[in-house]
Amino acid sequence: MSGVRILIIDDEPGIRCTLASILEDERYKVRTAEDAIRGLEILDRESIGLVFLDVLLPNMGGLEALEKIRGSWPQTEVVMISGHANVDMAVRAVKFGAFDFLEKPLSLDKVLTVCRNALAVRKLREENRDLKKKAGLPGDEIIGISPEIEEVRALIRQAASTDARILICGENGTGKELVARAIHRLSPRSGMPFVEVNCAAIPDTLIESELFGHEKGAFTDAVAARKGRFETASGGTLFLDEIGDMSLAAQAKVLRAIQERTIERIGGEKTIDVDVRILAATNKDLELACRKGRFRQDLYFRLNVIPIWLPSLRERKADIPLLLFRFLEEFSEAASGPGAGKKIELEDAALDFLCAYPWPGNVRELRNFAERIAIMYQGGKIGEKTVADFLNKREAPGGNAEESAAAFPPFPIHEILVKDYSKAKESFEKYYLEFQLARNHGIISRTAEAIGIYPSNLHAKVRKYGISLQRESSAEQQANKE
Repeated sequence: MSGVRILIIDDEPGIRCTLASILEDERYKVRTAEDAIRGLEILDRESIGLVFLDVLLPNMGGLEALEKIRGSWPQTEVVMISGHANVDMAVRAVKFGAFDFLEKPLSLDKVLTVCRNALAVRKLREENRDLKKKAGLPGDEIIGISPEIEEVRALIRQAASTDARILICGENGTGKELVARAIHRLSPRSGMPFVEVNCAAIPDTLIESELFGHEKGAFTDAVAARKGRFETASGGTLFLDEIGDMSLAAQAKVLRAIQERTIERIGGEKTIDVDVRILAATNKDLELACRKGRFRQDLYFRLNVIPIWLPSLRERKADIPLLLFRFLEEFSEAASGPGAGKKIELEDAALDFLCAYPWPGNVRELRNFAERIAIMYQGGKIGEKTVADFLNKREAPGGNAEESAAAFPPFPIHEILVKDYSKAKESFEKYYLEFQLARNHGIISRTAEAIGIYPSNLHAKVRKYGISLQRESSAEQQANKE
């Protein structure tokens, strides 16, 4: 526990000096304060693990200070000390949340024992909190109150109890893995393995070995037999992330495994039965990939029994404040430095700025931004300029709609006059949608409202015409085209 910061609040210099010396010998970092007001200021600036707090203090009594500490810094343990102790005072202190109560003169052994015990309890509480966050209740990580995310949660509840294959689609950073894990936890297979395979991260030469395993000597580096992910997940759920990046050869073998519920290891002759539920996810348009011959249509239909489409963050603006403050709370608790453990507040203008920002990286980008804020936070309310600087934007996102429209290239009327009626109509519709999306900064929900159609219809047309939304990176545009 060495390195933990301990704060001593006592109006007697001798007590402060003696306690500090004892604790520093044990390699704790010690801060001292002569009264509660000064002590609370230190707590406001630094991450403190334990406070030794005198009961009788000038300006503000120890019990009053204890209430404030437990209210504002619940993760900090407090040990009360007093030279005028009585049973009633000790009971009140414990009732207010003190870890223990020590009488003066202080015993060296007693101080160190209580210190170690208090910090051990604090650590256990932190670990318990972390475990609860990781385990949570089914679907808890899917945060939001928007109709779009409520629809996703409803689909998860409906589909989870079945063994149906599910295809989860959405842009990068929208939370496809969270949806897959929520489905698994709600399913009858929840007590069995959840095995994830990132198909985009595994080279084509290794993907088959990764999925189906291999026997010893099957290839140069196969020095021992190895189970594949299908075998490892047997009885549970296999999550094939970024399935659109899988090679056609591997797709054929996955299709066979799904159809026959059996596999064969590379270099092996034995047929192995596997019982897995398949969940797949992609950020690509698999229908388009099928038409271009990049994805097997028969595998697509096998996987797409229940489709779940995850909306982008710009399509669920109502969830941005809720997500942001959940992430800020999480990161401020974990951070070290001046902002550690403190509640981070934003000015209304700053929150409006963040709600207007298109978040091309979706929830992942918002989470990274919240972590940056928590690390750099110095206190006080965060303003619009600060969040703009943190996002490397010098002006409010979007700019002026008329300026965006004025900068848009004119409609190529002469190019479509030679086309037939159907092709000409499609060309104009594509141009019209691109123009309106530019005016509304690539935000689907805002554009749909402006032109009077449903967001789902607009999204379908964007995919039909291969329209790239504003503010996407070139890499993301290329990925969407593919």
